[in-house]
Amino acid sequence: MSIGGSLALIAVGAVLRWAVTAHTSGFNVQTAGLVLLIVGVIGLLFSLLYTFIWASRRREYADPEAPVAAPPPTRYR
Repeated sequence: MSIGGSLALIAVGAVLRWAVTAHTSGFNVQTAGLVLLIVGVIGLLFSLLYTFIWASRRREYADPEAPVAAPPPTRYR
């Protein structure tokens, strides 16, 4: 799950939890919102951990002194 997906789950869960006041029989909208909030927060934590801790620390930067490849030869008639 990405950071954006996690934030979307948190937003939908918050709306269902605190903004929807509908009452249905057999399905509690507020509980579904709470579940989405919890899943979104856990997904966000894992996404941030992966992004900042578990990701490779090795960075590949371009060498400014490396020769630039020559352009392809032009076609002559």
